[in-house]
Amino acid sequence: MSDAPFVYLDYAATTPVDPRVAQAIGACLAAPAGNASSTHAAGRAARERVEAARAEVAALIAAPPEAIVFTSGATEADNLAILGAARGNAARGRHLVSLRTEHRAVLDPLARLEREGFRVTLLSPGRDGLVDPAELGRALGRETTLVSVMLVNNETGVVQDIPAIAAECRRHGALLHVDAAQAAGRVPLEVGALDADLVSLAAHKVHGPVGVGALYVRREPRPTLLPIAFGGGQEGGLRPGTLPVHQIVGMGTAYALARAALAEEPARLAALRERLWTALRPLPGALLNGHPERRAPHILNVSFEGVDGEALLYALGSVAVSTGSACGAGHGEPSYVLRALGRDDALAQASLRFSFGRPTTAAEVDLVAARVRAAVLRLRALAPA
Repeated sequence: MSDAPFVYLDYAATTPVDPRVAQAIGACLAAPAGNASSTHAAGRAARERVEAARAEVAALIAAPPEAIVFTSGATEADNLAILGAARGNAARGRHLVSLRTEHRAVLDPLARLEREGFRVTLLSPGRDGLVDPAELGRALGRETTLVSVMLVNNETGVVQDIPAIAAECRRHGALLHVDAAQAAGRVPLEVGALDADLVSLAAHKVHGPVGVGALYVRREPRPTLLPIAFGGGQEGGLRPGTLPVHQIVGMGTAYALARAALAEEPARLAALRERLWTALRPLPGALLNGHPERRAPHILNVSFEGVDGEALLYALGSVAVSTGSACGAGHGEPSYVLRALGRDDALAQASLRFSFGRPTTAAEVDLVAARVRAAVLRLRALAPA
């Protein structure tokens, strides 16, 4: 197995930087140094690069550039949106609503707010991973100020009906935050159609650099949002600190490339996803996790009865896949997302998330399918259930 070629199918965790993005970052680093907040020529040149990148990020989600606030990544964007909106609107109400299947970057800030005296309602989606917008609406009340629901789930790829959820939020006067880190460049993402107030984005999920992301903040009506860090006043006072111009340029380039590929890349990724599932489905005890149709093109999550997930991951050797979220790796616990969908601990732990990216080929998918089938059958033979 050690001589087998390495195959990377963990693009939902992170993606390799596109060479064109690396080239843009390198050119930025080679340019004369300049703080984007400075008024001299070098500072103005740096500011121009930042604003050009801001426009590219905005274009991918059909937003005005001035609605984009750069952050260190989607985790910081989630924290700014949730903590900032909850605290900024606390005088009106202290009730927050989200899902049990959200990313830790959402659940942990909500837990922090609970310790501050806010009331948090976490809804369980159906077994297909979808939340019923009407059920969510019934959980909202006069005290509800913020709802946070992910567009594309990072483990299952399930796509929530955000416009319908937004309609429920409007009926109750609640703000809507959407974590779209897994959606950008993979599914159509127009903030006007989503009708969201706050949308979190990341660069490294779409072949950009790690360490930079953004928060879309609706302009009209603009939500009340308090900063969570202080010192400098950059990014409209919402995110202080010297702007990392080269990383921002990298994000802008990555988003421009993703926008250019939207006409073809999602369909290509969906074909690869279905190719792998078609190869794995005949395996006895192979169970698809999440809705069979309402899911992003780049993620496939499968449970395998009668095997241990960690043992299966080890048996795959040079195949890079995940047993859940990359942020939750190493804890040895079953995926809380899959448990929320009704999988028992054994099945939740015996699950693999395959995710595809720009470099993925059909030959790689076929190779992984063969390795997974062989590994599952071998493990079952060694330790029959």
